Amino acid sequence: MSTADTPANPPDDPRPQPPPEPDPSDCCGEGCVPCVYDTYEAALERYKAALVAWQARHPDG
Repeated sequence: MSTADTPANPPDDPRPQPPPEPDPSDCCGEGCVPCVYDTYEAALERYKAALVAWQARHPDG
């Protein structure tokens, strides 16, 4: 068991990780639909929801 694998943080239910933020050079500025920033914002919303659910399962985490 690693130091991160504790009863408050079992290995089969790891804490969600935020999505990587796009680099400014990833956006071409052409108005793509979806833009890399739109995709990032959607991933960020999913991460936030997953984090809230994870925190409910791990109140001491």
